Amino acid sequence: MIRIMKYGELPNEEIFARSMPTMNVADKVAEILKNVRERGDAALREYTERYDHATPENLIVTKEEMEEAIEATEPSFLAMLEKAAANIRKFHSRQVRNSFIINDEPGIVMGQKVIPVDRAGLYVPGGTATYPSTVLMDVIPAKIAGVKEVILTTPPGRDGKINPTILAAANVAGADRIVKIGGAQAIAALAFGTESVPRVDKIVGPGNAYVAEAKRQVYGMVSIDMIAGPSEILVAADGKSNPAWLAADLLSQAEHDKVASAVLVTDSMELAEKVRDELERQIPQLERSEIARESIDRNGKIIVAEDLRTVIEIANEIAPEHLELCVDNPFDLLDSVRHAGSIFLGRNCPEALGDYLAGPNHTLPTQGTARFSSPLSVDDFVKKTQYTYYTKEALTRVAEDVAAFARKEGLTGHARSATIRTEE
Repeated sequence: MIRIMKYGELPNEEIFARSMPTMNVADKVAEILKNVRERGDAALREYTERYDHATPENLIVTKEEMEEAIEATEPSFLAMLEKAAANIRKFHSRQVRNSFIINDEPGIVMGQKVIPVDRAGLYVPGGTATYPSTVLMDVIPAKIAGVKEVILTTPPGRDGKINPTILAAANVAGADRIVKIGGAQAIAALAFGTESVPRVDKIVGPGNAYVAEAKRQVYGMVSIDMIAGPSEILVAADGKSNPAWLAADLLSQAEHDKVASAVLVTDSMELAEKVRDELERQIPQLERSEIARESIDRNGKIIVAEDLRTVIEIANEIAPEHLELCVDNPFDLLDSVRHAGSIFLGRNCPEALGDYLAGPNHTLPTQGTARFSSPLSVDDFVKKTQYTYYTKEALTRVAEDVAAFARKEGLTGHARSATIRTEE
């Protein structure tokens, strides 16, 4: 049963305690990375057989397999994918950054170029659920950014094939290559390259502890988006909220994983008790009730505060992945929210809306990292470079300033490189 905690009556360490994954997989991941780096496709096939119990004929999805998957997908779901993709494109297109140029002084031109990475690798989890939504959320921003080649990796089923809904989503989103690999070995293939998988410049997407650790270890050789932890939701609600709705929203994240975190923060003890009772009523109704049960019992909590201002302060301290503001006038509170991955405003905006259809990205910072990081966006797939041009006349005007600055740092070579160009 979920815990109810009164804010101010318990130590903050207990109120804000987070369940952290304790699995230590660093050595095992390092071994996998080394093996794939040295042995390429042969290692990928061995790990796929060992961990996914599959022996795909081809590591790369063929055109025929893609056509079969689309044929096997219900037309209604294909239409739903197109609708979601349109919303995601509309939102992310507004994130596109433009290059700029400054030439407001005689003889001086400066500017910045925004350049997409050449190749991006996107990891889509498999295992206990299928995530075509993640395909859309990861591929579409990369294509809007202008990435030349988008490579998607996801583990195959025992038949050596990728789930048709994943392939259908990849087709709608515009992925260029789909690889039948999962786990740390997929991250290794993207980071180092193999005979079948070209090396990428950036890896994005969520995954299990092995995937997260692999991303951590390859960072520096390749860029990554973030180290994603277990899924989280924080529902901030006033006493007028519907307890059945709030319980359903909490369970929408609890069913993800046994280590997922579902938190309600409210100014009403009466509501807290009603939500607790609703959770007990709704959990047995879920197909993934065993997962939700353990998540709620282990990591769930209800925090009761004295007023809505304190509720928002608690939310900012936790900095959740998903934040719901279940109040009548959520825009009145929006400016007070400083730390959250994605915010869902009002009583009719469940977090699931953002998972699938609304348009904003659902690949979000977890474990409190919303204090300093952002949702996946077009920005994740571009880099910036800058340039400077001076004529001789323009350099002459500032050469002594440059030289004086350089001498203050004891770098006379720097100083000479500026003044030598102005000498007759």
